[in-house]
Amino acid sequence: MNVRTFFVGALLVAGVLPLAAWLPAAGRLSTASRLGPSVVDSVPERIDWPTHFRDQPLTPLPLSELELRFAQRFPGAIARFTDGERIVILRQVDRPTRQLHPASDCFAALGYRVDRARPSVDADGMTWSCFLAERDGRRVRICERIHDRQGRAWTDVSSWFWSAQYGGGPWLALTVVETAQ
Repeated sequence: MNVRTFFVGALLVAGVLPLAAWLPAAGRLSTASRLGPSVVDSVPERIDWPTHFRDQPLTPLPLSELELRFAQRFPGAIARFTDGERIVILRQVDRPTRQLHPASDCFAALGYRVDRARPSVDADGMTWSCFLAERDGRRVRICERIHDRQGRAWTDVSSWFWSAQYGGGPWLALTVVETAQ
């Protein structure tokens, strides 16, 4: 086999692999059987959202009209909360999807000037992807991460998407919006 044939074959496999998510679920293991009984449930079910974030109680906020329309097509569930200082947006994702995209895309679409995302480690040692956004003199800092029940975490949506093609889930995407200092 020559190098050209191998390269073209690899490209074809890479192009078709994402389509595997659209195959019927028959024959695939259920999420529960893949996770096993010993896994700690760190990803809440749709109606069992966390009650605290960073030791602060969370108060549910209603989704905006735009968020409600988006949630109708989203493969999972979306909820918004506040701890009195920050907005915490949670998205439970049931399957790999391009509808889960970086928060910077949303803020840019809303007219914010968005800085490049950079990695950040919080006081608990968790890695986040954070960026600053500014509009009409208001600056906010947005941090996001995705994790699953097995303890795997991603700070960028593209890495999560390609990893999710090989199974796992459900996943929890956290987006934290706070006033920038």
